[in-house]
Amino acid sequence: MLEILLCSLLTILPDYLYRRYGQGKRIGREITLYSVWFELRWGIITCLMLAVGLITVIFYNHPSTTNATLFFRTVPIVPETNGRVAEIYARQGEKIAQGAPIFRLDSAKQEAAVETARRKIAEVDAALIVARVDIQTNEAKIQEARSALEQALDELRTKQELKTRNDGIVAAREIERLQNLVDGRQAAVAAATAAREAAQTRITALLPAEKASGEAALAQAEIEVSKTVIRAGVAGHIEQFALRVGDVVNPFMRPAGILIPEDAGRRALQAGFNQVEAQVLKVGMIAEVTCISKPWTIIPMVVTDVQDFIAAGQFRGGEQLIDAQQVRAPGTILAFLEPLYEGGLNGVVPGSSCIANAYTSNHDRIASGKLGTAHAVALHAVDAVGLVHALLLRIQATVLPIKLLVLGGH
Repeated sequence: MLEILLCSLLTILPDYLYRRYGQGKRIGREITLYSVWFELRWGIITCLMLAVGLITVIFYNHPSTTNATLFFRTVPIVPETNGRVAEIYARQGEKIAQGAPIFRLDSAKQEAAVETARRKIAEVDAALIVARVDIQTNEAKIQEARSALEQALDELRTKQELKTRNDGIVAAREIERLQNLVDGRQAAVAAATAAREAAQTRITALLPAEKASGEAALAQAEIEVSKTVIRAGVAGHIEQFALRVGDVVNPFMRPAGILIPEDAGRRALQAGFNQVEAQVLKVGMIAEVTCISKPWTIIPMVVTDVQDFIAAGQFRGGEQLIDAQQVRAPGTILAFLEPLYEGGLNGVVPGSSCIANAYTSNHDRIASGKLGTAHAVALHAVDAVGLVHALLLRIQATVLPIKLLVLGGH
């Protein structure tokens, strides 16, 4: 409407002034309701053509959208394991710091596993003490076996020497008996030595490995105990938190609540522009928004990113082919807008719906001096008509609360 009024001032009004004062025609006489088209046809046609051209230039080079929202991500409050709620530390709507406990599950089973692991470590420590005693015992047995072996060897040597001097003094069977006794005593020394080595191996290899395994089991059990206390991963607000002591919580069924990060929806705004604006939207463009939650306020913004993909075209691989007509509504070009000045979004509620305008600027191209005169004048005109769109946004910001509160059916 504003564009048509502006165009009529440049077309229909001069045409009327010429008819009125140049040709002497008067309203109610020569110019009547029925003769308006015939008398002002050139002005009306020119107005319509100029209005269509102006609207096209404005909306193409200075895109606008009502699909602008401060999207934000929520963090579900879920435990890593199943369990029954034993204690609750936070409340609905409470602001919570990062790492603060929210609730605790019953940890009797996990604590029993911790105690079992500790007992296992204590058992290994006791086995180490026993193994050291076994080494001492085996040392004594080795000494005893060596003494018995020496005694048997001495007796065998004596009998052999006597037999050498006089073959009839010592019987051959006695020599065989003593030889067998020496062999048995040597086997006893070897057995005692092997027992000592086995005990030493238990102390140096087996029992330390069992203790390390027990310590790892203890650490794992303590981690499982720590998992029963659910903590806030980020600082924020707790919402939809209706948990009660005794409730059974399953991470695969439903979250216990929602944690909204404290900076969620306060840094950037996402706006979906028409696909025809794909070649116009650029990073660094100046933009303006007005939001329902902060009426009568224009917030300067800047385009920080433009998504390279349109969400309407995505698909998930399956067993059926995709039919293009299933995409009913065309997608939009998603642009990310951030406040031009710090604190620009203060007072705007995250999730609020907004109206956004982005403005094309050709100042650098014009100032480069590489353009012809006609081209530079045309770009000047394109930049200048952005004022019309800015005025339209301010009119929208003015009437939006009235439209919602008065004309919205309340």
